[in-house]
Amino acid sequence: MALSKEEAASLVSKFGKNEKDTGASEVQVALLTERINQLTGHCKQFKKDKSSQRGLLILVGKRRRILKYLQRTNLEKYRALIKELGLRK
Repeated sequence: MALSKEEAASLVSKFGKNEKDTGASEVQVALLTERINQLTGHCKQFKKDKSSQRGLLILVGKRRRILKYLQRTNLEKYRALIKELGLRK
């Protein structure tokens, strides 16, 4: 269920400044988005898995808080990230 190291490394290199830049807000949002997409598919398949549904809601809330922070601090990066990830349709 978790992201593989290769998937995570590719997202970090795509959205971060370098390969080890996992703390940047853009990288965190990208990793959370990928994890949310995986959990969404799992929850659609297993409707009675309430613990996974709770975990999904926690991840969505965490991503929302980071996006709110990014919007407050750097609006251009926020808009570019939303467009890149396909959020806020």
